[in-house]
Amino acid sequence: MRISSKAAANIASTALFVSAAAVTLGATTADAATTCNQSSTATKNDISTWGVTHTYAKSVQSASIGVGTTAEYTIVVGTTGIGNPYVNQIIDYPPAGFGAPTKATVTAYHLGGGQVTEAVTPTVSGSGWAVNSTGWFVNSGNPVTLTIDYTVPMSTVASDVTSGGISVGGTVGVGTSLPGLTACFGARIDNPGEAITGSANAGGFGSGTNGLSSTGSVSDQIIQIIKTSMSG
Repeated sequence: MRISSKAAANIASTALFVSAAAVTLGATTADAATTCNQSSTATKNDISTWGVTHTYAKSVQSASIGVGTTAEYTIVVGTTGIGNPYVNQIIDYPPAGFGAPTKATVTAYHLGGGQVTEAVTPTVSGSGWAVNSTGWFVNSGNPVTLTIDYTVPMSTVASDVTSGGISVGGTVGVGTSLPGLTACFGARIDNPGEAITGSANAGGFGSGTNGLSSTGSVSDQIIQIIKTSMSG
């Protein structure tokens, strides 16, 4: 069977594209092997807490976030028993290079109202951003939760992005500094193949699933292009 020069050129072009995609996939697989924890937790139980265990957690909303979009961090301060501390300050330390928060809310217990969410305005505190109160009440069933948003800088490269930790101020030993209470996500940029093909997602390629969508595998694309070339 004779293959036309046009078909041969199309097949060669397809092979080159798939080879490039394979290189991209290999790099993605290698990056995935690196540890990047989306959340972390800590506890405090010492003489200052009067035998009560205080709990701390920090997380980011997604394991993969696009450059130029929002990274939302959630910080939760709680306690496992009696003691009922009041938290009067939470400081969040974002990843290096991040700008000012774009939004922040605190959810805390209010007498007669239960858990209430309110907008707050963070202020600069060293390399972090602080929210302050006369005292957010905390007990075993009512933690205080800070949700704080930042824009992922456009200069961020496609790699793991790890935040800094937190600091907490308050009564009954709840105050602490936890630089290791971090949250990590993978910064995502457009798949390089999209710049070549114009719309890689339409052909089964995309940046969301290591370069392949559920509707178009590499082999499917090759077969389709070969069939089209042969028929022409």
